[in-house]
Amino acid sequence: MIRFNREFSTRHRLIFSLTSALLLAAPWLGAGCMPLFVAFVPLMLISTRYGASWRDWWRMCGWAALTFLLWNAMTVWWIWLATPVGPIAASIVSTWWSLAAFMLFHTVSKRAPKGLSYVLFISAWIAAEYIYTQAPALSFPWLTLGNGFFDDTWAVQWYEYTGVFGGSLWVLLVNVLALQALTFRKPLWICATLALTLPIAVSLVLYNVEDPEGKRYLSREGVCVSAVQPNVDCYAKFNTDKQWQQDNLCHLLDDVLDSADFVLMPETSLGATLDTDNLSDADIVRRMAGELRDAGSDAMIVTGCETVTVYGTTKDSATARRLHNRYYDVFNSSIGFDASGAVQLHHKCKLVVGVETTPAWLRDKQIFSIDLGGTFGQLGIGSSARPFEHNGIKIAPAICYEGTYGNFMGEFVRNGAQIIGVVSNDGWWGNTLGHKTLFAYCRLRAIEHRRDVARSANTGVSGFITSRGDDIIRLEWDKRGVVSAEIRLNNKMTVYTRYGDYIARLSLYIAGLCLLYFVAYRAKKRFYLVD
Repeated sequence: MIRFNREFSTRHRLIFSLTSALLLAAPWLGAGCMPLFVAFVPLMLISTRYGASWRDWWRMCGWAALTFLLWNAMTVWWIWLATPVGPIAASIVSTWWSLAAFMLFHTVSKRAPKGLSYVLFISAWIAAEYIYTQAPALSFPWLTLGNGFFDDTWAVQWYEYTGVFGGSLWVLLVNVLALQALTFRKPLWICATLALTLPIAVSLVLYNVEDPEGKRYLSREGVCVSAVQPNVDCYAKFNTDKQWQQDNLCHLLDDVLDSADFVLMPETSLGATLDTDNLSDADIVRRMAGELRDAGSDAMIVTGCETVTVYGTTKDSATARRLHNRYYDVFNSSIGFDASGAVQLHHKCKLVVGVETTPAWLRDKQIFSIDLGGTFGQLGIGSSARPFEHNGIKIAPAICYEGTYGNFMGEFVRNGAQIIGVVSNDGWWGNTLGHKTLFAYCRLRAIEHRRDVARSANTGVSGFITSRGDDIIRLEWDKRGVVSAEIRLNNKMTVYTRYGDYIARLSLYIAGLCLLYFVAYRAKKRFYLVD
């Protein structure tokens, strides 16, 4: 039994705070998922050294805030390359949610049974992650704990049942058991070890069941998909000769396999703004459809582009802008079309905070926006996640940031998507963690919904991911070209696809019940009804 009888000095607390921050950041820095399982222990040890006074509460709040700010700074610093405001704003908001959950735990742990405080810690943390994920104009779920397994998909094959919030639950539970084992009873090490290893054992079984041939979920023969990577500088593309950009894409079409069923091109890659009422008549659409006809190709091109919808003299949406006496919306969209020129359309539903969406009360204050060379202000928001259909096959036409939302991607699958396509333009931050992690998060989406993923990025990473999260082909950063692969189809839905973020929703209720119980407990305590 380890008692930690020695008082913690300020230096000890600083070391413990820094240790927690480093352990939390470890997966996003390339150190793997295992540090997460003890990442909260140093911070929680600091909590055990403070009393129930308000002075001690504020001191603990300071150490927790330092820990979470450093965690954010180490993992989202690369946004600085696009704007200095970005990582500061993201870190402040993310830290606030983390701090709220942790300080609830700290407060209750000083005034109620430990068991209640630990249940509240786990449920409140997951609830905070969920609320942050659902926030309409401030959502940035980058550091959801369950996302930390993006490089260790062998350990979380059961995400098909739980999604990433199951990973958050796992991390938090092991941390609590490790703290208890460290500070109280050695036998609890057995519980902590079992809590760590049993999910891994289950995952390894599922990993082998979801074999490379796809026998578990395969519903028919696969299709051939080609992913185009034009490698156009992100900051120059909105100011570069549009004709050159379109010529570049058309030249790359020559490298697409004759057998391709789908051709993916990156987000906003067409170099033109298309009128949603006349998509089939757009010059670039007619040109590419003609290229397909001339080549005798039966493929569908799925590509990103900017579109505009003009409403007239009435403001038909909350995001509409006004020019003279007419209202209009600008959308970040993906379109799908084949040699016939008939076009299918998807408007991006999950917009990037500060770039594509800004809270209404901040829209006039451009200091809070991130200038990535595109359209500033509030873009129009899509209303649904409908897959594109071609020759009886349905593909999800997801756009960039949408790939970080497990339940949203599940909407494509619930609507019939048999494979997941992602078109992206994520080179704003150079050859840093940003674009690499965005690609890696798609591995988690593949597992959650057991769909193969095809991804086309402007400057990298483009490639393909199997339904168990394995990369099969990649075209790396700053490379121009086309990669192709056979993608397996799946019509079945996983438990997570069907029920979405049920663990997070349950956590909201459990956290609320814990707080009600705490209030009742304190009331009874005040009137000497409990010891």
